[in-house]
Amino acid sequence: MFVYKFGGTSVGMPERMHKVSDLIMSDKESKIVVLSAVSGTTNSLVEIGELLLSRKQDEAKSKVASLKKHYKDFIEGLLSTVDGKGKGKEIIERYFTEINALTLIPDFNQGNNKTILAYGEILSTNLFHQYLLESGISNILLPALDFMTIDQDGEPEIEEISKKLKKLIADNPCELYVTQGFICRNHEGKTDNLQRGGSDYTASIIGAAIQAEEVQIWTDIDGMHNNDPRVVENTFPIRELTFDEAAELAYFGAKILHPSSILPAQKYGIPVRLKSTIDHDAPGTVISNTSGDVDVKAIAAKGGITAIKIKSTRMLLAHGFLRRIFEIFEKYKTSIDMITTSEVAVSVTIDQSRHLDQIVEELNHFGVVEIDKNQTIICIVGSMVSAKKGVLKKIFTSISDIPVRMVSYGGSKNNISLLIDSGYTSEMLKALNKGLFE
Repeated sequence: MFVYKFGGTSVGMPERMHKVSDLIMSDKESKIVVLSAVSGTTNSLVEIGELLLSRKQDEAKSKVASLKKHYKDFIEGLLSTVDGKGKGKEIIERYFTEINALTLIPDFNQGNNKTILAYGEILSTNLFHQYLLESGISNILLPALDFMTIDQDGEPEIEEISKKLKKLIADNPCELYVTQGFICRNHEGKTDNLQRGGSDYTASIIGAAIQAEEVQIWTDIDGMHNNDPRVVENTFPIRELTFDEAAELAYFGAKILHPSSILPAQKYGIPVRLKSTIDHDAPGTVISNTSGDVDVKAIAAKGGITAIKIKSTRMLLAHGFLRRIFEIFEKYKTSIDMITTSEVAVSVTIDQSRHLDQIVEELNHFGVVEIDKNQTIICIVGSMVSAKKGVLKKIFTSISDIPVRMVSYGGSKNNISLLIDSGYTSEMLKALNKGLFE
């Protein structure tokens, strides 16, 4: 069995839902289809929830009415028969009655807010299920709230999910199942939502739970590219990546995946394929435990970085100095991306500057602190890239005219990272693309 996931833009208009139906029926493999909310819906529900938390019920009700009208128009384009449209209207009335009931809760809280957010996926999957039935396509809707659970730490309960999901499938045999991404039940049995990429995470969890042959994540681009196509011309999709390489790229700026969303698939050895809804014949990118023989596979950029340098001739070599430095960042729950040390200084980078002033104030006790804002990490990813002869020479020859603030080399066998001023990002990406790929 396969798992297919389609995001909000893929189901954002009636004709796109029609296209998704064509895609999933283009082969005869049995599958579970995971859908996100119709694009724009989650944002609307977030606004409604925030208004209710602020006790602005009238404004929230107005937003709900506007969203309901959008869905009434949506089913007119999605469904074509009188019976189909009638059932579509029943779906809209049922779930918007429940949403409106939530707006009447006088002490609306965060738990209610999570419940209201779940309706985006509930609406999209119910409508898609109905469209498939109208089209004569047999399918079964599996509510995610019947099997998708997380523990008190927010982690998916894979073994429990597997038992529940396999029983649901055995009790309701079919070649095609539809379910919701993003939503789940927490350890108290209440409606909650998954973090780490939402629907991608759901697909990965389901793939692990049923030991799927493959998880396919469908987007509007044909896989993960070797560079940022918004900046660099003639980029191309990478055919093969390991899970570690994909995680590195996702963390350092490749927006197609959340860096943690495919961890369940990785743990259970389930391949993940990134596919394009626009060019569905393209092979896309396969992420698995197998690496190809390409040295450098891709380049990614992560902006919004702040570099912090602590210079202290008196304390750097003292026992426990680095530990005390890191404890400050831990205190303010601020992650470090890169680190370099010398005899008299240590430099680190962070991508969250919310507590920067407090961190600097405490670091001043250890030495002279220098701050460089508006920095970017350029990440070069490949198979054993840090161990391959000649790779460093190619990199630095390509960027000989661009000043580099920091280099991280050897911390990961799949990644070499460079820190530069953000003003050089476009030039750096183009130079590396020319030197490493052309």
